[in-house]
Amino acid sequence: MKAKLASSLLFVLLATTAWGQTITEMQRDTALGMLNQIALDVKKHYYDPSFHGLDWDSKVLETKQKVEKADSYGRALAEIESLLESLKDSHTFLLPPQPVGYHFDYGWRSQPIGDVCYVTHVRPGGDAGAKGLRAGDQLLAIDGFATNRTNFSEVEYFFSTLSPQRALRLGLRDNGGKERTIEVATHIAENGEFIKGVTHSLGGPDPFDRARRREALRQEVNPRIVEISDDLMILKLPVFFLSDAKIDAIVNKARRHKSLIVDLRENGGGAVEVLQQLVGRMFVNRVKIGDRVGRDGRSPIDGKAQGNRFEGRVIVLVDSRSASTSELFARVVQIEKRGSVIGDVTAGKVMESKFYPYLPHAGAIATYGLYVTEADIVMTDGKRLEHTGVMPDEIVLPTAADLARGDDPVLARAAALAGVQLTPGGAGKLLPYEWSLL
Repeated sequence: MKAKLASSLLFVLLATTAWGQTITEMQRDTALGMLNQIALDVKKHYYDPSFHGLDWDSKVLETKQKVEKADSYGRALAEIESLLESLKDSHTFLLPPQPVGYHFDYGWRSQPIGDVCYVTHVRPGGDAGAKGLRAGDQLLAIDGFATNRTNFSEVEYFFSTLSPQRALRLGLRDNGGKERTIEVATHIAENGEFIKGVTHSLGGPDPFDRARRREALRQEVNPRIVEISDDLMILKLPVFFLSDAKIDAIVNKARRHKSLIVDLRENGGGAVEVLQQLVGRMFVNRVKIGDRVGRDGRSPIDGKAQGNRFEGRVIVLVDSRSASTSELFARVVQIEKRGSVIGDVTAGKVMESKFYPYLPHAGAIATYGLYVTEADIVMTDGKRLEHTGVMPDEIVLPTAADLARGDDPVLARAAALAGVQLTPGGAGKLLPYEWSLL
């Protein structure tokens, strides 16, 4: 899921990055056209027509005036994102023009674990590893900006979505407490320039580019299953996008085991319909997930089952990247006392949104998109998960040393709850990290 950056930090970042300090009239017209279309769709579709008490029309006018005075294209986009940020909503955000015909990868992954940000994975053979970046390094800063649990997803949104960079300067602290700074080059695939003006697209014009993206997506969304014994099956679910046939196959396989670990770590969410099917398959009786609250009123979201159910023990794994429908699944398991939730506090990004793709404006060859929240979700205990997240029944966090060794104490602890003994090292080998295709 996405993350947003507070406008003050966003502007500082833009001032120091690759967007440049000039803006053409075509770029300004493009930004104004984007603003007009975005403002209209938010006004038409946003779930709360009062905009939480915000004077939306006045905010739009104020943003228009700022865009007209912006000294760079990046600053103009920052003003639009700042407008959306004023809603303080995790699921309403801008997907700016994306580069045509190229793919970039920083070659490392990181996330908050507890209150500290760590490097969790480093791509083999890349510049990051050559420069000495290691899993388990504490990530203190990116390009001079301190990272913490509160702002991490916002900084990540900036560098991964708003303004990708050719290289990033990382402030690090190793497991021994020694601090250092390194600069890591970005891997940029062929077929196009990195960033230049607004020559961007949401897709990619050539068939090879589209095929590569499809294969990368298939790899990233495909569930992984490990059958340990009759006592335990582990389901690693990267995202809530599954066909009914796939769900049926997973549940039928799980039914051969006494316990099921559903690993939702790094799962950013997905389709509500898939959530309903998975919840429905975990309970003997029909279970209510929560209420969808939108412009058209309040309506229940119930679990739905179209096949066999799994009746054994359920253990859910979550972390700081577990968001949206993965948070809803974990919380339902808690509320209904169906099983245990193990790991870290989740992201607290739980709304329902719809994506609106847009065509270019003012002769630019850029397409872009907007996510608009169309419903809030209220759980059966009357509480919302937005900005709060799910507190696990048992907090289990990997240490820097665990990350460096590739150990997985969270999965090992979950297996122990199911009566299966795994060492953290053995657990780490069961579901090794899979790098997406470039």
